[in-house]
Amino acid sequence: MSPHYLVFGNLTREFLLPPSGSPRLDVPGGSLLYAGAGARVWVDESDVGLVGRVGDDYPRAWLNDVRGRGFDTAGVKILPQNLDVREFLSYSESFEPNPANPVTQFARRELTVPKSLFGYQPLEERAGQEASRLVVTDIPEEYLSARAALICPMDLSTQNQLIAGLKRGNTHTILLAPSSVDMKPKAKRTLPVFLSGVTALLISQDELRGLFWGETHDLWEMAEAVSLYGCEYVAIKCGAQGQLLYAAGVKKRYEIPAYPSRLADLTGAGHVFNGGFLAGYCKNYDPLEGVFYGSVSASLKLEGSGAFYPLDVLPGLAEARLNVVKGLTREV
Repeated sequence: MSPHYLVFGNLTREFLLPPSGSPRLDVPGGSLLYAGAGARVWVDESDVGLVGRVGDDYPRAWLNDVRGRGFDTAGVKILPQNLDVREFLSYSESFEPNPANPVTQFARRELTVPKSLFGYQPLEERAGQEASRLVVTDIPEEYLSARAALICPMDLSTQNQLIAGLKRGNTHTILLAPSSVDMKPKAKRTLPVFLSGVTALLISQDELRGLFWGETHDLWEMAEAVSLYGCEYVAIKCGAQGQLLYAAGVKKRYEIPAYPSRLADLTGAGHVFNGGFLAGYCKNYDPLEGVFYGSVSASLKLEGSGAFYPLDVLPGLAEARLNVVKGLTREV
């Protein structure tokens, strides 16, 4: 059986300094795992296919664990070379993330920098990362019959190519999460080219404000403007304030408050939301259901560390929270 849902993203080796407690050093992460887990909270084993790239030095045990958790990994390509996929993030006591200067961040906590972080550079500053970019031929032929696909943040050119590749098959629902690096006013010249083939844009309020910098402060105005490029729905992630949803066809606006989670680790919560949206939307092709499911998936992730934390919570917890979130939602 080929998977019904596809997630395109990156796999990383995470090095995290949480607000308190022990560091998490060299553990599996990346948008692909977080988004995949957000979807797997709601769907059956082998129903989520992952598409990404890693180097020959990526731990095989990690990939085996991913398969063991019920993901289809036929779309994960192992390159015949080493690939630097390290990702560092440090949090302040107030949960403010800081991805810079690992040496300084470890020293501030009187910790020794692990040797595996020597020579670390942020992803956008690394040379020779072309090999990590996905291409259309990375999509297994059997994946082209999937019902829906989520394309995680990556450069707009790559996302555009993947959308074109999916259109060769039977995948008619495409969800797009943009890269914050690309969400600048100049991107409005290129967005109309491929947003016309996108079902929903899943974007943070900071990314949306970056796109309309200097034009307006009204998130609803921004959402409506983006919808004119062709996408049917715009879901805006507003952190602790929850989410906003704009449905272009019926011109409806919804506010969905965040579930009051016990905050432990913010890492990957936005990606987890996106994966949950994928699963929820495809239940009945209802964007509100997408936000509900995404919100609950994210609420589970916030309470623990690791991409797979949402999959290890008590049975029935996700469904219980779903009913709470639905009751808090209002049309504005």
